[in-house]
Amino acid sequence: MIDVIRQQFSDGMPLHMKLNKTREFLQVLCLKIMSDRQIFDRVAFLGGTSLRMLFQLRRFSEDLDFSVLNRGEFDTAALAEHFMKEFRLYGFACEPKVSSRSAVQSIMLKFPRLLKDLGLSPLASEKLAIKWDVDTNPPKGGACTSGIISAYFTFRVVHYDLPSLFAGKLHACFFRKYAKGRDWYDFIWYAARKVRPNLTLFRNAVRQTEGKDITIDEAGFADFLIERIGKIDFKAMKRDVEKFIEDPAELALFDRDAMIKTILNSYKAQVS
Repeated sequence: MIDVIRQQFSDGMPLHMKLNKTREFLQVLCLKIMSDRQIFDRVAFLGGTSLRMLFQLRRFSEDLDFSVLNRGEFDTAALAEHFMKEFRLYGFACEPKVSSRSAVQSIMLKFPRLLKDLGLSPLASEKLAIKWDVDTNPPKGGACTSGIISAYFTFRVVHYDLPSLFAGKLHACFFRKYAKGRDWYDFIWYAARKVRPNLTLFRNAVRQTEGKDITIDEAGFADFLIERIGKIDFKAMKRDVEKFIEDPAELALFDRDAMIKTILNSYKAQVS
């Protein structure tokens, strides 16, 4: 399987892009293992990685994010054990570590020697890591569907629909403790495609994390966005996202005036 990863590299490809492609192969393999074990009967795929794998978002991602379909306990330790055994069958040593914070349970998957074997590090001790998170108490209102991932393998996953994915992204953009350029790249993607967010899920998420109600409806959505983006440092966002995007020219999208025009075209016009 390591040769499959090597085949994704090309002459002159920068190190960060090789790391992205390596991590993505392992992410796909994670999802296949979950699909094979019917884990998607219990969780839904969401976040930026789901956008890339299901909707061809043109940026790479570091984490795999999920929400339980029915609130309650999820046996993360058992899944971590499955990951370790299954990755070994595919030829990859894997060291999982389980942790939790509040309702979010995590598995940090570390892959020893892989970077050295791929020629991406001179140190056998350096490990590539993937973070796997599941929210066992997600806000209510998310809508799910299913889709096919066909990258290296072909399999089915359950995931949030686009309006619900957008609601989660809005919550990350405006209420995360620290801003991420990756979130704003995704925001531009949604806005350019005129995706309407699941506002019920968004309001519920804000109420759950901030302890307050937010007044927002479709008529006021564009004004809400324009007021909020005035506080964003887009130069910093460019620096955060640049190593994750396929085409550096897309950094030009991080322009406040251009973003406002996109918002007005996508959302203001629809309710005029």
